[in-house]
Amino acid sequence: MKGKYVILILAIILGVLHQDFWNWDNDYNVFGFMPIGLFYHACYSLVAATLWVFAIKFAWPKDLVEWAEKDD
Repeated sequence: MKGKYVILILAIILGVLHQDFWNWDNDYNVFGFMPIGLFYHACYSLVAATLWVFAIKFAWPKDLVEWAEKDD
C-alpha cells in the first residue's frame, strides 16, 4: 500500500514539473544545437516512463488480476 502513495506523490510532482516555466525564456542550447526546453522534455519523458515502470511493478492491483484470471 505504501508504494501506491509514493507513486501517486511522484506523479503529482511530475505533473507540476511538466510546466517548465523557468525554461521559457532560456536561449541556451544543449550540445550546441538542442534548445534547453526540448532537452528538458526529453529527460522528463524518460523519467515519466521510468515512473510508470515502477507503478506497474509496485502499485499494480494484483488482487484484481488474480480475480480476473481465476477459473469459475
